[in-house]
Amino acid sequence: MEQITRWRLILGNEVEEKFASINDCLNVPMSAEELLMDNALDEIYSSDSFVEIGGNGAGNGRSFPKASKWLGDIQNMFDKDIVKIIQNDAIERCGLKKLLLEPSVLDNMEPDINLAATIMLLKNQVPEKSKEAVRNYIKRIVEEINKKMANDVRRVISARVNKTKHSPIPASSAIDFKYTIKRNLKNYSTELETIIPEKVYFFDRTNNSDANKWTIILDVDQSGSMGDSVIYSSVLSCILASISAIKTKIVAFDTNIVDLTSKCNDPVDLLYGFNLGGGTDIHKSLVYCNSLVENPSKTLMFLISDLEEYGNTSRMLAQLKFMKESGITVVCLLAISDQGTPHYDHSMAEKIGKLDIPCFACSPNRLPELLDCALNQKEFIISDTLKK
Repeated sequence: MEQITRWRLILGNEVEEKFASINDCLNVPMSAEELLMDNALDEIYSSDSFVEIGGNGAGNGRSFPKASKWLGDIQNMFDKDIVKIIQNDAIERCGLKKLLLEPSVLDNMEPDINLAATIMLLKNQVPEKSKEAVRNYIKRIVEEINKKMANDVRRVISARVNKTKHSPIPASSAIDFKYTIKRNLKNYSTELETIIPEKVYFFDRTNNSDANKWTIILDVDQSGSMGDSVIYSSVLSCILASISAIKTKIVAFDTNIVDLTSKCNDPVDLLYGFNLGGGTDIHKSLVYCNSLVENPSKTLMFLISDLEEYGNTSRMLAQLKFMKESGITVVCLLAISDQGTPHYDHSMAEKIGKLDIPCFACSPNRLPELLDCALNQKEFIISDTLKK
């Protein structure tokens, strides 16, 4: 039975009907892991997997926006030597050879985050002559994302107010409407049918002293399926790190943990610090992130992961519960992407939701709003682009 399954995996989906017609094979269903393996191999070795990419980025075969997912899957399922062979075959058969071997082709490609995630996954296979072109391509995408997000993120952070104190310094974004109305009810004009405020009260701006600063921790899953999220997380981390009013930490994890905070001055360098692919040990990363916490009530942690835990799930949930109860604001992002419904462990997401930890996918353009909600303890408003 094991040999039959191995032959079925070797020969691929195209022999499925022939295998089913053999009586001896009827009762040899593949396991969930074998099916995952079969799908990943099929993306590379099936007869229609070849994609020829030209100078303008067009191809005559199917595109593969989920390439980073299945290239990541193979790293979990095969030995390193086999992974290297499969990745080289993917470069050869799936249209990446021209991109990685001819820098001028990549220079003429329109920025595409799916392609960038795939290239980042294969960065160790990039030849020396193409490394600069790859870096420039990644840089173009980073700059494009930065233009869209930077101003809104900085505006959210700078607009934060202390709602326990008032300030004599006027600022339209810091008006305490509730208190202003309460104190000026006596000035209601029946003729104008409105309140004419004698005095407007303003919230105090957040104190920028180290003791009062918020710490924002991004705990980022670097498994193959998280390519888009890794890119957006890197850009967001660098934007946050450039704002003196907060402290920013970024941690990358698979089965190991890498603290990338020191690379936050350059989003491209930060991206190159990630190693997409591999397993996932969320519990270990949470324990490390907890060690970075100085003031729980002033700490916001984003767990950015598809929640496909290879470690101990009960310990992971216990650690999340402990962090939440200690006063840390915890948010679980299943993906930061515009690519529709994300791939994630639904059962685990439901369990995390029951811990009263928000758990959803977020479109990149809603990240500033998400930061505003989390930092100012507002209720999360879930919509089509911010899915529960």
